[in-house]
Amino acid sequence: MRLLIDMNLSPHWVETFNEAGIEAVHWSTLGASNAPDTAIMAYARQNDYVVVTHDLDFGAILAATQGEKPSVVQIRADDVSPAAIGAHVILALKQMSMELDSGALLIVDPSRTRLRVLPLQLRH
Repeated sequence: MRLLIDMNLSPHWVETFNEAGIEAVHWSTLGASNAPDTAIMAYARQNDYVVVTHDLDFGAILAATQGEKPSVVQIRADDVSPAAIGAHVILALKQMSMELDSGALLIVDPSRTRLRVLPLQLRH
């Protein structure tokens, strides 16, 4: 699994993931800081990355496009620093690695983890 960390998360996440044996890169080293979310998603899909973000827009893009890739990990917490929630995120990534490799939306918050397999189906 290779992670692409969105601009709304600290570059310190790269070190946190790498120390856990998970390859990671921060978007700031790859593209423009003001790149639209759709460009980040396209890059991740083309280069087989899982997007890690604090932004709800990525889930909305997956729902609107019925996309099967890239997988997205949304960190939903007041404090999204690696020190505050890093261990919880790493555990969730390791537990859900097969689903993320296949295509999934993983939502991680301090109290629980939720997984939805892609493509997202509209609920009636």
